[in-house]
Amino acid sequence: MMGMVTITIDNKSIQVPEEYTILEAANSAGIKIPTLCYLKDVNQTGACRMCLVDVEGARVLQASCVAKVGEGMVIRTNTKKIREARKTNLELLLSNHDRECLTCSRNHNCELQTLCEELGVTDIEFKGEKTIRPVDTSSPSIVRDPNKCILCGRCVSVCNDVQKIGVLNYANRGFESTVSPAFDKEIGDTPCINCGQCIVSCPVGALREKTEIDYVWDAIEDKDIHVVVQTAPAVRAALGEEFGLAMGTSVTGRMAAALRRLGFDKVFDTDFAADLTIMEEGTELLGRINNGGKLPMITSCSPGWIKYCEHYYPEFLDNLSTCKSPHEMLGAVVKSYYAEKNNIDPSKIYVVSIMPCTAKKYEAKREELACNGHQDVDAVLTTREFAKMIKQAGLDFVNLPDEDFDSILGESSGAGVIFGATGGVMEAALRTVYEVLTNEELKEINFTQVRGTEGIKEATIKIGDLDVNIAVAHSTGCASELLEKVKSGEKQYHFIEVMGCSGGCVNGGGQPHVSSKVKMNVDVRRERAKALYNEDEAKVIRKSHKNPMIKKIYDEYFEKPNSHKAHDLLHTHYVKRDIYPL
Repeated sequence: MMGMVTITIDNKSIQVPEEYTILEAANSAGIKIPTLCYLKDVNQTGACRMCLVDVEGARVLQASCVAKVGEGMVIRTNTKKIREARKTNLELLLSNHDRECLTCSRNHNCELQTLCEELGVTDIEFKGEKTIRPVDTSSPSIVRDPNKCILCGRCVSVCNDVQKIGVLNYANRGFESTVSPAFDKEIGDTPCINCGQCIVSCPVGALREKTEIDYVWDAIEDKDIHVVVQTAPAVRAALGEEFGLAMGTSVTGRMAAALRRLGFDKVFDTDFAADLTIMEEGTELLGRINNGGKLPMITSCSPGWIKYCEHYYPEFLDNLSTCKSPHEMLGAVVKSYYAEKNNIDPSKIYVVSIMPCTAKKYEAKREELACNGHQDVDAVLTTREFAKMIKQAGLDFVNLPDEDFDSILGESSGAGVIFGATGGVMEAALRTVYEVLTNEELKEINFTQVRGTEGIKEATIKIGDLDVNIAVAHSTGCASELLEKVKSGEKQYHFIEVMGCSGGCVNGGGQPHVSSKVKMNVDVRRERAKALYNEDEAKVIRKSHKNPMIKKIYDEYFEKPNSHKAHDLLHTHYVKRDIYPL
């Protein structure tokens, strides 16, 4: 049992757990201390010195994010000495910072900018020489601007300690210090998996997605192009945050309305393709179990995870489901089934995916993901880019009426919705696999064993006479831990779900930025996931195989799951990739 200590902060006596830092103790007492490099559960280094406090008896000011509390400790968080020290440290950071705030992607949503306002920085006293470094645009997903980097280390920690990839780290010393890939390589020449968790962690504009907004506007303006858009499940759970709505507010109807007003010719839902994925993936799983196929089968919905597997665990490539990810499936369906039904030349169709994920930008460009000579998806926008388009168009998003997606590729079940949360793919698959295997109706369809934000979740599910061993991992760091246990023979599973980002797609690299202050008290992953589970509960149809439009597309086009045509259009393959090619 954790012991408690009594401390005094700003003349207020409080009791806190003895393992708390001063920052955590102050936060629990409602006392706000500024931070910049600190990111809860990810980065606690005391590097920025914004969180300095005065501890009675200490020789110098202490960094509260790393200093532990002690019995009887007396702390002051707001004195002239502290305020001047924080302001000086902030001005030193700004002295070598690209301060072109108006044209920065993080303008009005920058933790550095916010601190400048809060601490009253109106001029920079330290006006020395600035270091100008080239902007790295080599990645299809991520732009790295070292001129805006403040060396906080948050991206380094998430890449090394959470994702356990280690593409980013510190280089050089003193004034020449920088954060960069190893060997001075551009990020596009590294085993970066494009997950964008570095972007999510960055407090400034040093890391951002490679935008495709202008390409999409050009396609919409071109009268010879039929522009189709689709939205991933997790987008509806976070988009509202960009317009001042509470975290966890589902904006599905307003999102569809906004897309229509932006000028897209058809507004479809990736949730439909999530249901389609369950039909294909569930059938593939049953085939492997019944026919002695490669087990465990591992999900293939997350492109960051797929690239991680190709680089770091190629021995598991045969374990991956051959299913394309849902948005790639829908792109293939649009350029085949939909094109034929509507007598449209596939070369004249432009498919736009609105995704919570920066890795989807990379995925859309993979040569393996094409349909009849055409890439399944032509452009990928993140949730943040989508919000920018809405603002550029002058739409009053909050007051838009709720509208539906276009049929038939906009109809989905509750199972399709929960794909956006960790464990959602597994739960959706279990709902269908159970009924297909047993020919019995599943009474309790909420598989709570696979829900939540624990890094690795395991369960054994009884399906008829078969005990199905399952596991769920989110973040590639947790995936690595799980795969090592499978390799050693310590664990045996039939089916594994892996999502590349912690929490799944709701916390993807393309989702709205959330400040470290908010993250101290709110689990972003849980709050956004609630929106998806609530939408699932509200659906009349909550199982993928019960979606009448899924039945329709098989009756009219694919015949049955895993048919020859389904394999041609909805399945793919993967390749071993070197970590650092010669």
